[in-house]
Amino acid sequence: MKNRFLKYLITTALILMAANSSAQQDPMFTHYMYNMSVINPAYATDNADVLNLGGLYRAQWVGAVGGPTSGTFFAHKPISKRVELGISVVHDQIGDVVNENNVFVDFAYVLPVSEKTKLSFGAKAGATFFDTNFNGFEYTDPELDPAFANNISKVFPNIGAGMYLFGENYYAGISVPNLLMTKHLERQDGIIADGVEAMHYFITGGYVFTFNGNDNFKLKPAFMAKAVSGAPLSIDFTTNVLINNKFELGVGYRHGDSVSGLTSFYLTPTLRVGYSYDYTLTNLRNFNSGSHEVFLLFDIDFGKFSGNGYDKSPRFF
Repeated sequence: MKNRFLKYLITTALILMAANSSAQQDPMFTHYMYNMSVINPAYATDNADVLNLGGLYRAQWVGAVGGPTSGTFFAHKPISKRVELGISVVHDQIGDVVNENNVFVDFAYVLPVSEKTKLSFGAKAGATFFDTNFNGFEYTDPELDPAFANNISKVFPNIGAGMYLFGENYYAGISVPNLLMTKHLERQDGIIADGVEAMHYFITGGYVFTFNGNDNFKLKPAFMAKAVSGAPLSIDFTTNVLINNKFELGVGYRHGDSVSGLTSFYLTPTLRVGYSYDYTLTNLRNFNSGSHEVFLLFDIDFGKFSGNGYDKSPRFF
């Protein structure tokens, strides 16, 4: 079953690469491997008694007018042997004009594939709160574009789905966080002006390599592919090195877009912080000073409070 699933992932990735994919709408993240709950509702840690909390903030294209900012928050916990529940929130803002908030409840059902491998099926349901503010716009054309004549404030229901295969030292997933296509703008004054929220497809994977049984040095390559109709395929490749299970350094490359430097460290065994910087490779680098991203991960172990104790390796993905 494991081999069939991996074959399916590879086939799907090739189909997405071959498809014609005009701008991507879902925010991008350099630390995607630590923001998996937002990307894939099937993400599961299978850590009984542990509540996983996380937050991430990204400022993209700093210095550019209207550069987008994104913030996420997630919390999830196993509630039974095979079921994990959680919430995920994504806030995305473009300048002072577009403000979008996505609030979801996540559900994952985990099935054992082998002694050390599990396959999770996930679903999420919630709503998108979309607002625009065109006040103060300065127009170069003599006539006002009807698409910007009125501010927009709408709420759209949405659902998502995903699969996540994971073991002690690897993971692979495929997901569509937003399955319902929605229109932000309608026909106005006889002119069709549509703003469509399209489906985004994500494929992710990662592996942890140890060398000569040395548990204090781990190499952690990972990737994420994102596809949406009408935009080029976005592919991230990242490699991190974890030293003494406490300090991490890495580099990343987003195909045709940017290169990144990443770092993170454990303040305590249950509290982790991280930072990344993206340097833009396209002509946009002439108009911005790069992108910054920070994240915070915190685990609450209820098993310790009950006196049962809990001893697990640090969360890698």
